[in-house]
Amino acid sequence: MYKQPQIYLLTSMMLRDEKYFETNIVQELGNNYFWSDDWSKDFYIELAKKGFISTSYDTKGGLVLLPELQYNYAILDFKDLHISKKVKKLLSNNNCIFSQDKAFKEVLENISQAYKDNWLKGEYLELLLNLYDAKQQDNFKITSFELYSKDDAKLIAGEVGYFIGKTYTSLSGFCLRDKKYNNYGTLQLVLLSQYLEKNNFDFWNLGHPHMEYKKKLGAKVYSRQEFLKRWNSSSFLPTIYPA
Repeated sequence: MYKQPQIYLLTSMMLRDEKYFETNIVQELGNNYFWSDDWSKDFYIELAKKGFISTSYDTKGGLVLLPELQYNYAILDFKDLHISKKVKKLLSNNNCIFSQDKAFKEVLENISQAYKDNWLKGEYLELLLNLYDAKQQDNFKITSFELYSKDDAKLIAGEVGYFIGKTYTSLSGFCLRDKKYNNYGTLQLVLLSQYLEKNNFDFWNLGHPHMEYKKKLGAKVYSRQEFLKRWNSSSFLPTIYPA
């Protein structure tokens, strides 16, 4: 994690004060990370709507919420989706099943097992489960996507994220590391992109642009200001979320 000089407390009142938010947070390019001990559903949704992507961080006093208003974002416009030859072959084999919200908890468990430094834990994990149980709330919906093998119904890959308006934001995902599942993680991403396009979403927010797979998928890098301009024109649009 980037070590900025100081990570400041962020509250709901700061988010709602439009002048303060624009001047002291959006335009303050010396800070991207903030912290909070507010684990409420409402605050998490507020943060997400403002363009923050929140993770968690261990401190001596316990786990805290770590909202980040990134310096740059990776955005995929569906017209730019790139499908490699290897993934095209997997698509033609048609040996997988792509689904939504069939195994939310199992996807979270697999993510936890996949990464040594896992931030989907403790109060954060409990918060996501509560948001999922709440279904759609205030134009926000947490969700999961899964990729299963047709042969043995094995869960191969999956991710969690959320819908806001006409946008979808990825939080984290996994793919089994067995050699026979090479490129299946990318297959899941391609199928998700096609799913979002079919359901008339404006774009896919992939978060940090530093991972090479996002660029290979076709995502382009937007500065904070460029991202928020697009975000604010799409995230507040009402939508009926896919089942």
